[in-house]
Amino acid sequence: MNRLVKPGRVAALVILIILVLTVYLVFLYQLQIVEGEKYYNRSSELTKTERTVTAARGNILDRYGRVLVSNAETYNLKIDTDKLFANEDPNAVILELVDMVAGYGDSYTDDLPITMEPPFEYTENMTAIQRTMLDAYYVRQKIDPNSTAVELMSFMRTRYEIDNSYTAEQMRIIAGVRYSINVRYAINTADYVFVEDASMELISSIMENKLVGIEVERAYTRKYGTDYAAHILGYVGLMTQEEYEKYSLLKYSTDAMVGKDGVEYAFENYLHGKDGKVEETRNASGTILATVYTEEPVPGNHIYLTIDGVLQEQTERILSNGVEILKQNIAQARAEGTARGDYNVDLKDNITGAAAVVVNVKTGEPLAMASWPTYNVATIIEDYQDLLEAENSPLFNRPLMGTYAPGSAFKPCTAIAALTKGIINTEKKIKCEGVFTKYAAEGYAPECWIWNATKDHLTHPEENVVDAIRDSCNYYFYTIGNDLGVDDMGEFAKAFGLGEYTGIELVEAKGNMSNQANHQDYAGTEWRIGDTLQAAIGQSDSVFTPIQMAEYCATVANSGTRYSSSILKSIRNYDYSEKLYDREPTVMSTVETADYNWDAVHQGMWKVLNDYVNEKNVEVWASCPWTVAGKTGTAQKGEGIQNDGIFMCYGPYKDPEVAIFVVVERGGAGASVQFIARQIMDAYITIRGYSDTSEAEMSLLK
Repeated sequence: MNRLVKPGRVAALVILIILVLTVYLVFLYQLQIVEGEKYYNRSSELTKTERTVTAARGNILDRYGRVLVSNAETYNLKIDTDKLFANEDPNAVILELVDMVAGYGDSYTDDLPITMEPPFEYTENMTAIQRTMLDAYYVRQKIDPNSTAVELMSFMRTRYEIDNSYTAEQMRIIAGVRYSINVRYAINTADYVFVEDASMELISSIMENKLVGIEVERAYTRKYGTDYAAHILGYVGLMTQEEYEKYSLLKYSTDAMVGKDGVEYAFENYLHGKDGKVEETRNASGTILATVYTEEPVPGNHIYLTIDGVLQEQTERILSNGVEILKQNIAQARAEGTARGDYNVDLKDNITGAAAVVVNVKTGEPLAMASWPTYNVATIIEDYQDLLEAENSPLFNRPLMGTYAPGSAFKPCTAIAALTKGIINTEKKIKCEGVFTKYAAEGYAPECWIWNATKDHLTHPEENVVDAIRDSCNYYFYTIGNDLGVDDMGEFAKAFGLGEYTGIELVEAKGNMSNQANHQDYAGTEWRIGDTLQAAIGQSDSVFTPIQMAEYCATVANSGTRYSSSILKSIRNYDYSEKLYDREPTVMSTVETADYNWDAVHQGMWKVLNDYVNEKNVEVWASCPWTVAGKTGTAQKGEGIQNDGIFMCYGPYKDPEVAIFVVVERGGAGASVQFIARQIMDAYITIRGYSDTSEAEMSLLK
């Protein structure tokens, strides 16, 4: 009878079990006894790393201490690439992370300028930094720069081992994240931030799920306390390569946020704090066990501007509403003229822009600077490409960069020059003939505006300088301008700051006062005597910025002292305990002439708004709490284009405090836009009449 289990087989099985057990015990002894200490030390191994701690940027406040820009603490999510790519399938982890981000309504950083869905194409609104990144990626990966988007995606599928189990859309998501990580090795830029300003819900979910490879890092973003003053405040952003070359000398970190425009850019050296250093001790699992500051961060200083935040808001509102009213008036005039059959349908009369500037007559300080159209500075990074392509260039800072012919608003300058040089005195009268015929034989005979305003070709009566300013008589100013000459006009224009930098710290255009030296460059023709006559009434190739015109008006108002238009009021250190700078009014130039000459010009500007010869002007200013003096201007744009509306004024008349300048591109006559200045003057008077808590706070800071 055969046995079911043979003794030999049992013996062999026992021996095998003993051998396996022996090997296991030997291995266990080796692991726990012989090398136990080694592995124990490795499991508790500590690493120390040093990282930069970003210092908080300084605040921007108005003249009364109202906070215009401050900081908000946020949290960013960064990817630890070593841990991410230690996974068996990092692409799957990326998809999981992106899905989680989308699920909580957050957005992740994707720098790849290719559409998210097939057929893949390069995006039309590729930014400059995206273009720089892409070019660098081509070079680093040795890719033909003429590759199509489809070819680049094919390369990335292979490069990043994205297998065919992923859809085209999933492949694009994975490629976008991995490209965004890789491209930062190709150019010298900030580290890749997967999610900026992550929501607490997203952060909590990541921590609860213990997702490996994601780190939470504290950061700061700019918080805006106003929806206005976009062109003044500017914005911040990550450094470009060119900026890094500059700021690296100041020991900025590669991911530093720097001012790009406006006050943020102009006062970068004050606003940017000094970053600190922290040493972090971690165990093998990456848990932070200790944090030691080796260098404490120092927050930036706080900047106080000369701007009145409340007046700035009101000025922008008034300017915007004024433009809308003018648009309606133009549309109505167009409709009525078309119905009559006498409207020039080819006339370019659509308003393209506007600016308003308010300055302190006694100090030159800008109190408000409004530009229309404007934008939301809080979302400028997201909206930048759209803003670049938007109608009427909302990014363009018209108060500082726009240059406009002053039209008749220049006549007070011509008057002061002629009075000072003895061309006329305050009593000399000139009869308006309607047409200035001195150079008729040479084919040039300019006309006074009143000659063309009526079918009967009216003229002004014999007038002195006061009434000539009141009536804005071109014939009078042709006459004195001809005798004065453009060089003397230029001398006084310079003293008034026209065609000269104003001293403001922001980027500004210089403008140009008509002169023979550069006329060819501006006009493309040789200088003729007619250019002198036109320069005398604010035409030819004279173009000035609104800030220059406002300061010019203030200089007229205070009888010749031209102050710097610096926008910096004061600087305080990060805890407000120490005043580092306090602005004192700075005289840029003076216009020297006799008091009676100033009196004549002031009286003429008073008559512009208060003499019933100009009844429409009087109606606009009749109920103003202050007596105001001013000057209208109508700047010709060329045949077939509506004139720019120009207006400047100051008040109160006897002891001037504030000067206002308004320009509306294609706004028509200066008299048509003066209602905007009137409303701004009312706002200034009202705001001046009350004290709010911000002013009380500011009084404590003195």
